[in-house]
Amino acid sequence: MWGNWNFLQPSIWGVVSLLFLITSVAIAFIVVSENRSPYKTAAWILALVLLPVVGLVFYLFFGQEYRKNKMFSRRGLRTLGRFRTLTNRQLRKLQKNEFHLPEAAREKETIVKLLMSNSHSLLTTGNRLTILNNGEKTFRALFNAMEQARHHIHLEYYIIDEDETGHQLKEILMRKARAGVEVRLIIDDVGCWDLSRRYLRDLKEAGVDVRPFMEVRFPRFTHRVNYRNHRKIVVIDGHTGFTGGINIADRYRKGIRHIGPWRDTHLEISGDAVVSLQAVFAADWYFICRENLSGPAYFPPMTMDPGTAVQISASGPDSDWESIGQAFFKAIAGAQREIAVVTPYLMPPPSIVMALKTAALGGVDVKILIPEFSDALIPKWCSFSFVEDLLEAGVRIFFYQKGFIHSKLIMVDGVFSSLGTANLDFRSLETNFEVNAFVYDAQFNRQLMAYFRHDLHHSREILLPEWKRRPWSDRLKESLAHLISPMY
Repeated sequence: MWGNWNFLQPSIWGVVSLLFLITSVAIAFIVVSENRSPYKTAAWILALVLLPVVGLVFYLFFGQEYRKNKMFSRRGLRTLGRFRTLTNRQLRKLQKNEFHLPEAAREKETIVKLLMSNSHSLLTTGNRLTILNNGEKTFRALFNAMEQARHHIHLEYYIIDEDETGHQLKEILMRKARAGVEVRLIIDDVGCWDLSRRYLRDLKEAGVDVRPFMEVRFPRFTHRVNYRNHRKIVVIDGHTGFTGGINIADRYRKGIRHIGPWRDTHLEISGDAVVSLQAVFAADWYFICRENLSGPAYFPPMTMDPGTAVQISASGPDSDWESIGQAFFKAIAGAQREIAVVTPYLMPPPSIVMALKTAALGGVDVKILIPEFSDALIPKWCSFSFVEDLLEAGVRIFFYQKGFIHSKLIMVDGVFSSLGTANLDFRSLETNFEVNAFVYDAQFNRQLMAYFRHDLHHSREILLPEWKRRPWSDRLKESLAHLISPMY
């Protein structure tokens, strides 16, 4: 009898099933008790019920909420305290009408105040901005600027590929580090998962200080893998900065073989806003290694000279508020004439959906441009699942057909523009570490709108009667994808 263990199998499976049931019920209770949005709660419970094993694994990796948790503490960061003091001073003067706002910023004063309150975003005015509307222009400007560095180069990227572009970056950084320039590089540990040890070793041996963000290593990985650093930041000598949608990889200038060219938008900044961008990098650097970056070499005195008005806002699980998402909502809800949105992934939270529909129903011209051909299937069907509801409210939706569009832009009323790393989706607005430039300037808005109209020429408008005739198989894919959009 003891040589045959088959008699134990029913009881073993019974115990396993019972333990699994108890675990699933416990997690469902935790999900409900966290008081997160009803959409996310329902999505996670549905996943646990319909796909118990897969749903449980996904929850452990991607479902746990750590916003404002001590895990993300910035306590001890001197730069953050100084910026809060400066921003609070600006906000008090603004409330007392003692602060002169440029005309475009005055028209959108409520957004300015919101960003001062929810993310301590300084309003800077002495800025010169250059729009870089593809990868080739971006890498040319970026690499040229790095070659001119004299004191420091600070970089923060979600993705660096070990291809021609990645090696070009590596050679510049190694050369500048050997010449005595301080080079600090933050890489997201998941986005840069494929970087070889040799690539990183070469950088470190040349003097580049490379730090992974939120290392995903056993056993402390289930609570880390969900929170990714999606920021793209470069700051050179405290005077020149870059941010936007473009990572370091060949596809950003050469395109994707099965889709075509890669359309994207990046921003080069000269002026006071670079100090704000530097503060975001300094906060992330402090979080990783507890080193304070301070002093005029990193934070030169701000001039507040005449120029383009810009606020830099960062959001993430360390933020008190979902600051970028709140700014998007405020900009859309307060629009009077026109809203233009470009996003590679259209999976907005319910508040943003409501704001878009309300604006369109109220007579605002709302246009949204998304890719027809995506670099990922699930986000594609998630995006398509929002189309019909928006069309019914009068939102005009266009599918970009000349390759893949990855720009992240919002333009409102000819005076307000947002350009940065945040997509119009749950993950960017609620989970990832992101950074955006909010620009109050009519001329800058006209430049972005010119690119937007050019992109519309390579797009097709989706009309409601046509969309309702799409195959039932597409509807099924959209419906299934929509269920998981709050979790994606």
